[in-house]
Amino acid sequence: MYEEFYGLHESPFSLTPDPKFFYHGASHILAYELLRYGISRGEGFIVVYGNIGAGKTTLCRTVLENLQENVYTALLLNPFLSETELLRAILRDFGVIVQDATHPGRPASKDDLIASLNTFLISVMEVGGRGLVVIDEAQNLPIATLEQIRILSNLETNKRKLLQIVLVGQSELKDILARPELRQLAQRVSLRCELAPLSVEETANYISHRIKMASQGPPRQCLPQVP
Repeated sequence: MYEEFYGLHESPFSLTPDPKFFYHGASHILAYELLRYGISRGEGFIVVYGNIGAGKTTLCRTVLENLQENVYTALLLNPFLSETELLRAILRDFGVIVQDATHPGRPASKDDLIASLNTFLISVMEVGGRGLVVIDEAQNLPIATLEQIRILSNLETNKRKLLQIVLVGQSELKDILARPELRQLAQRVSLRCELAPLSVEETANYISHRIKMASQGPPRQCLPQVP
């Protein structure tokens, strides 16, 4: 294993989005600060996009790890969801179990799911909290599901929105949101963050950063030799 040979405690170039390896490049820091600002301000819709491998998921995981304790989060990693599946996934990640209001044991209807989400978000607001949904790979969301997401942004009181939504996706997400049928959704986007490709100098610094972070930590445990 090359990690042991080079004195590393883990792989420096694993594909998992570990916030420990978040690289503080110019574009990434700007996106990080914009995301933090938008969430703290209670902006309704925020969009993050960039090319494959730009670090979008790692960025979002880093932001989520550094949120205030009063922000209740739901992170959706599977974008291939119908409207009803989306609602169930959000509630499940919030830890809310919903049953059919009139027939216990049956799957809840869309109306029941929305009502339960609204009740949960109001209860969170009453204790000084806020609800946040982050949807990764959002460029793969069906158009009907994107429209359902827009409708969720209508959940509100007389003074504030109850739910913030962050859409994270590849660069084509920008073109998808520009479609005429999604005009109402696009108009509700308050902040857009684009992760730009690294420069040559940033690429070298990025590699050094990941190697440095991989060399930190407890000593690696070597597997016993098989006789």
